Amino acid sequence: MITVEIPEGIEASLSGNTLRLKGKQGEVEREFRGTPVELRLEGNKLAVSAKSRAMEGTVRAHVKLMAKGVTDGFEKKLVIKYAHFPITLEVKGDEVLIKNFLGEKNPRRASVQGSCKVQVKGQDVSVTGMCKEDVGQTAANIREATKVRKKDVRIFQDGIYMER
Repeated sequence: MITVEIPEGIEASLSGNTLRLKGKQGEVEREFRGTPVELRLEGNKLAVSAKSRAMEGTVRAHVKLMAKGVTDGFEKKLVIKYAHFPITLEVKGDEVLIKNFLGEKNPRRASVQGSCKVQVKGQDVSVTGMCKEDVGQTAANIREATKVRKKDVRIFQDGIYMER
């Protein structure tokens, strides 16, 4: 059995195997289902016990990421690159519309996961949120939507890429 300390300023509540953390950025919830894990909340400490030490460490890592998300949040930055046709992005609800990619008439679509926010400023795209998995998946969806198909990628290098 291991214990994970919940940092100050974060409210934690446990219902069955569902852990909810609330901080200054907002609230995030995760259900540890399908895992043989027993969770107990004792003050500002979460006791985790499982049959395997690896599963305890996995749960500890998820709880620490949840705590970081509700205090600081996560961000991924992407960059729009084009040589042939100017690409424009438009955020509509839980969807990002990628217009004029390679001169296509119909916009390509990428879904926004969870409560992530996508902001576009010129050639820079910023994906922010409290859940690391949702932020990463949203950035991957945007990048995947601009994958060049049926063309030589050495010539057509247009797309949306992760910033380094």
